[in-house]
This record gives sequence, C-alpha cells and structure tokens, in this order.
Amino acid sequence: MKRTFLALAALTVSAGAMAQSSVTVFGVADVSVAHISTSTKSVSGLANGGNSSSRLGFRGVEDLGGGLKAGFWLEGSLSVDDGTASGFKFDRRSTVSLTGNFGEVRLGRDKTPAYQNLETFHAFGDTGMGAISGHNLITSAGGTAEGSNPKRVSNGISYLLPKLGGVYGQVTHSFGEQSGNNSLASNTGLRLGYANGPVNVAAAYEISRGGTAAAGVDYKTFNIGASYDFGVLTPMLLLASERGNDKRVDLYSVGVKMPLGAGELRAAYTWYKDKKQSDADSQRLALGYGYKLSKRTEIYAAVARMSNDDKASRKLGSSLSPTPVVGKSMTGYEIGLRHNF
Repeated sequence: MKRTFLALAALTVSAGAMAQSSVTVFGVADVSVAHISTSTKSVSGLANGGNSSSRLGFRGVEDLGGGLKAGFWLEGSLSVDDGTASGFKFDRRSTVSLTGNFGEVRLGRDKTPAYQNLETFHAFGDTGMGAISGHNLITSAGGTAEGSNPKRVSNGISYLLPKLGGVYGQVTHSFGEQSGNNSLASNTGLRLGYANGPVNVAAAYEISRGGTAAAGVDYKTFNIGASYDFGVLTPMLLLASERGNDKRVDLYSVGVKMPLGAGELRAAYTWYKDKKQSDADSQRLALGYGYKLSKRTEIYAAVARMSNDDKASRKLGSSLSPTPVVGKSMTGYEIGLRHNF
C-alpha cells in the first residue's frame, strides 16, 4: 500500500509539473522563384525567405508560481532553397528569460531594439525583394561586433517593460567581451513605443562601439516609425539615421498595407540618402501581394526596383540578389510560398 501511495504521489507531482510547463516546436518554410536583372547581367533561381525568413525554433515556458515564469527561446536560420542544414546553429535567437509583474529580463542573443522598428514600420519588413534593408547603412564599420546597426547582438542582457496600457519598451546592452577592453564591440540600445487600437508609434536609439582599443569609434543610430490602421488600409512611416567615423546615411520610407480579397496588398518607397558623399543615394520602389490559402500558408508575389546614383551600389533584399556595379540600377520580381508551422 505504501509503495502504491508513493507511486501515485510521484505521478501527481509529474502531471502537475507538465501542466505548468510547455515546449513548442515552430518555424517557417519560405521559398520563391525569383529573377533579378541589371544593365550588365541577370540572375534567376530560387530565393530563400521572400516573405518571411525561413527558420526552425524551440521555445518553452515554466510557471514558477506567484506570477513568475521562466522561459527559453532557441531559433536558427534555414535555407529551404538548397536544404542547407550542416552547421545549424541558433543564430536568430538564443535566450533564457525570467518574466513577472516587473516585466522581463532576457539573456543571450536577440534582435536589437533599433532593428525592431525597421521591421515593424515597413510594408515588407526586412525580407524579400521589397525588404527595407535598413540596418548597417554605414558599411565597413570596423571593430563592431556585427556592424554599425546590426540586426542582432550576442552576449546581451535585455529588460522589457511589463504591460503598461499601450506603452512598450526595451533596453539592451551587449558586452563586447574583448580582451582588455570590454567596451569595444559592445552595443547599447533603447526602444520606447505606444500601441493602442489602430495606432502604433515607436522610437529607438543605439550606440555600437567600434574602432580599436587605442582609438574607439561610436556608431550612433536613431529611428522613429509610425503606423495607423484605418481598416481599409494601414499607412506606415519610418525615418532613420546612422552616424559615425565621419559618415552619415539617412533613410526615409513610406508604405501601405491594404486588405484585398483573401490577401493583402503591400507597397513601399524608400530613399537612402548619403549625407557625406554626393551622388551616392539610392531609391527603391516595391509592390507586392500576399494571398492567404489558410491561416498558416500564403502565396505571394512582389516586384521591386533599386535605382542607384553614380556612386551607389545598393542591392535588393532578395537572397538571390547580387551587388550591382557602382551606379547601376536593378529590377527584380518573385513568386513564392510561405508556410508557418
């Protein structure tokens, strides 16, 4: 009888633990048929992530009681077009967190606060032909961990505000972990926003430390974005600027999303303005449509053109896109399929 009681108690405790914990496998499989042409050459083939970046991830949460929860998130990139899997790593996100009434403390590799505005307030986000391509506007940012305004940072600690009406925010610091100089290759960012009903607006500021231990260089990023859902359409506006090492590049973007049939029409215009060099600007116009076959599956199409000034060579956001010859423009289109699981 005693053994039976102990066995039942063990099963009860185990069932209770399972009820308070959860682990989810998730991901995105996205691939498109794409074509890109310039005045000198053209490229055709399959492109990875034309609508959303392909990925595979695992996330989980455990209820610790008293409103406290522990969680983890491991997410890595996939290449659906060629099935690349060797050397798979959790390069998109690898975090462990503690959440409560105070908000959330998150440790590990994650998106930077400033990059999240680029994704949020652009009709195409940062994937495919129409991608905003708004990070690391200053090229050759030597000494930084991943550029003048990276998408993600490693060795980071973040604090996220709890729910405060419509107010949301995040502050992140990543340690450079350089021998003898912990500030080198470090990154500090702040984002504060307000989302309530149809309105969403947010601003972000970030500093990436580059250069050398003897002569450091700060690359500073600022952006502000806004959108308003009128129901029949959602206009979006984004302004961004990067400065450092006697360089400055500004970005101006306007876009719109509009429900159409069983899908969504997307359009965006983006202007990249080099403030330190003449004839080095670029302009991109993109138009696309996504048709929902179900809640998890979408077929989409997009066309975009990047017009470069005489000293510019910016490319389109597609994974298939080559870097054009300086001063040459390019046009691309794609038709693809995205499935979430």
